[in-house]
Amino acid sequence: MKTGNEPLWLMITGSILLALTAIHPHDYTTWWMETAPIFIAVPVFVATYKSYTLTPLVYRLLFVHAIILMVGGHYTYAEVPLGYWMENWFGFVRNDYDKIGHFAQGFVPALLFRELLLRSSPLQRGKLLFTLVTACCLAVSASYELIEWVAAITMGQGADAFLGTQGDPWDTQTDMLMALIGAVCAQVVLAKVQDRQLRTVRAELVEA
Repeated sequence: MKTGNEPLWLMITGSILLALTAIHPHDYTTWWMETAPIFIAVPVFVATYKSYTLTPLVYRLLFVHAIILMVGGHYTYAEVPLGYWMENWFGFVRNDYDKIGHFAQGFVPALLFRELLLRSSPLQRGKLLFTLVTACCLAVSASYELIEWVAAITMGQGADAFLGTQGDPWDTQTDMLMALIGAVCAQVVLAKVQDRQLRTVRAELVEA
């Protein structure tokens, strides 16, 4: 499946949005910490684009995930306006924008891991693949919670905006639960779409 210039335009658009969110954020330390995954992942995807082009579905989801991170970095997750609107609409007791972020933390990596495993390992579609993809997403979520723990220890109250717990003693557990739900939903809802795109990618590789 030829992606054309779409990944380039996604990167350009994302770069512009990233620059905009860097203008007068809540604080620059939090902005850097929340957007750090973008600065790590994008160079990797750019460097491997020609040799390992991903499906359009994955690139689009990565773009959406990046936007979620940018918005959280600009406002801090506890202060995002959308979270306050959700709080008013649904009667939540706190700003739950961070739960959107953690849902995406499972949803988007699930399709990325699934594609990497199907293309680069002997694994076939089925229960084992589903289980391993889900486990990988939970591992990512757990690793992020460990990073937050280290930030809390090293920065003290300076890490409050990054942690975004809002006094919830079960924040870590519910964050990981949202990632789990996201990983399962992604595979249930989009696996067939991804499979169709992967068949096209394989056909193009054979032709090349």
